[in-house]
Amino acid sequence: MNLTELIERFPSDEGLCNQPRPYFNHSIEMKSVFTAAERAEVLESVGLNVFYFPSEMITGCDLLSDSGTTAMTNEQWAALHLGDESYGSNKGYFMLADQIRETFGEAFFSSPGGGGPNAFIFHQGRPSEDALFNILSRVGSGMVIPSNGHFDTTQANIEANNIQALNLFAPELKNHDSDFHFKGNINIERLKGLLEKESDRVPVVFITITNNTGGGQPVSLANIAEASEIAHSYDIPIFFDACRFAENAWFIKQYEKGYENKYVWDIVKEMFSYVDGFTMSFKKDGLSNMGGGLFLREDGYFIRRYPDIPDALFNYQVMKEGHPTYGGLAGREIMALVVGLRTVTQEKYLTHRVNQVQMFGQAMVERGIPILTPAGGHAIYLDVNEFFQGTSLEPGDFAGISFTALLLAGYGHRACELGNFALGSYDEETGKTRLPEVNFVRFAIPRLRYERQDLDSVVEAVQSLHKNRDKIPAVEVTHGRELSLRHFKARFKFRAGKGKQK
Repeated sequence: MNLTELIERFPSDEGLCNQPRPYFNHSIEMKSVFTAAERAEVLESVGLNVFYFPSEMITGCDLLSDSGTTAMTNEQWAALHLGDESYGSNKGYFMLADQIRETFGEAFFSSPGGGGPNAFIFHQGRPSEDALFNILSRVGSGMVIPSNGHFDTTQANIEANNIQALNLFAPELKNHDSDFHFKGNINIERLKGLLEKESDRVPVVFITITNNTGGGQPVSLANIAEASEIAHSYDIPIFFDACRFAENAWFIKQYEKGYENKYVWDIVKEMFSYVDGFTMSFKKDGLSNMGGGLFLREDGYFIRRYPDIPDALFNYQVMKEGHPTYGGLAGREIMALVVGLRTVTQEKYLTHRVNQVQMFGQAMVERGIPILTPAGGHAIYLDVNEFFQGTSLEPGDFAGISFTALLLAGYGHRACELGNFALGSYDEETGKTRLPEVNFVRFAIPRLRYERQDLDSVVEAVQSLHKNRDKIPAVEVTHGRELSLRHFKARFKFRAGKGKQK
């Protein structure tokens, strides 16, 4: 009997619960040592705003964002050395053009001499959004852009250009512990209702994949196709905010009937076949530390409806970012991005990536910590309202801010409040506070950076705070309550005498 015949008598390694990571550690960085008292002193000095806390003092996990925080692969580091820093038409530009066509479809990057400019590189996703909404705002007034969930900075870019941003969350999102896998869907009935009454006000429909504001939840292909059909029936173009497109495709393969035997890259192509353009921060599923873009389908509804916009975008890009063939990026960054786009649709990478997030979420659930389930692809979302149920804290006490401050100072882990403060607003004239439909603290997991032991330490810290939640006080806003994007600017202090159990 040879060894091949012998091992067939044993269970396959694919059936084991604990699978090895699909990558090796190549280099490490030792952390500095800081005490809880030292962290608390610094955090108080910056008004409990975790965005201003020095990252070198984070002794646990930095889960503030998964944007630009990816640990790059050997191939990406090697690609940096091949960067061409020419001002115009650098080598990487043509490689990126080929990769965009291969990943998303031929129509999203016109060949030289084709149908005019339709691909615009930016240094990250936000300026690509601003370019689009800035040019769109010149088309008319009183416009509204519906979405399954605009992220905070996307909404800010829309509103800064005097356009209304409208979130049409899926009804299933309200049931935080249901097992429905596509809570990121756009609400089809609300979209129909909006277009039936006000289609003339809608220049474009946006779908965010995955839905970051809506708990990092994926969007089904059926929902994408139906939304596209509805929008196109009114000659309205449809776009993706495509930051986490590969993770969304992985969920479709896993949970949408008829796609279980398809390759992720084929699912990606089908997803993008329904849209007329997309914006993207390459700092997420580009596996890059910097980069973004805006891409228009050369034969799509958007260019047909707004034929003058591509040239206006070209001009805007030149004025704001530099020549369109580098778009605010160094040539070496473009080279690393090309490799990142090749890597991100590999199923062994995606399976490990999403499984890590899901195991993190499952560990939370097993310890009685209320989170949005099923877990999404890039983050775990703590249900702040449920977490503080039974305490005296009220919505205006911004308990999510208190939680993130104590988690960072006491345990060395940084998370992000995406709830009543970050997504809410305050009207100085009326003195009224607008609360959002969702109230979360987000634990965004950087790609390829942490291991299970790291995330288990976060779970243990959150469990400790949950057991002692009646001792967590409210905060009051000392600066920035009325400002836009206020969670980036605000300052807070703990309020004495609040947070005791009823």
